[in-house]
Amino acid sequence: MNATIEILKGLHPGLFLQRELKKRKLRSGHFAESIGEHPQTLSAIIRGRRSMNIPLSLRIERALGLEEGFLMTLQVHYDISEEKRRLSTNNRPDCSKFRSTLFWDTSFEHIDFIAHKRYVINRIFERGTEEEILETIRFYGKDTILATIDFAATSPFAENIKQNLKAYLEYEA
Repeated sequence: MNATIEILKGLHPGLFLQRELKKRKLRSGHFAESIGEHPQTLSAIIRGRRSMNIPLSLRIERALGLEEGFLMTLQVHYDISEEKRRLSTNNRPDCSKFRSTLFWDTSFEHIDFIAHKRYVINRIFERGTEEEILETIRFYGKDTILATIDFAATSPFAENIKQNLKAYLEYEA
């Protein structure tokens, strides 16, 4: 188990579970029911939206023939990596480059730039200045921005989003 854990350290146990189910050609909904779990719960874990818990991990490990404690060990390592990421000094953009009026509808000091990235990215690509957009790109990166931005935005600024994506990320929406 130690060698496998070293390879998978920091990976959410749901991703591992998803791979295992796919490898065994098992559908997550049917598998969930077979171990006495709600399909929605297992789906949330697979998508990384929910943490693994001990009773569920034991049932999954037993059903899949995995070593006892394997999924919880993955969960602990994932939690550690997430906490390190949250504590890192790079978990906030350079806020001096943002106009607080850009976020008029919320308390700028209390924005969690990780948890609320969809809100921040969309707002800045809708209404931001060049400096604000460049800082957003530096902080989040191109891949995160493209995965997060709302391409179906119906706001009056939807065209601005498309223009800014093209100008700053060379991406045509």
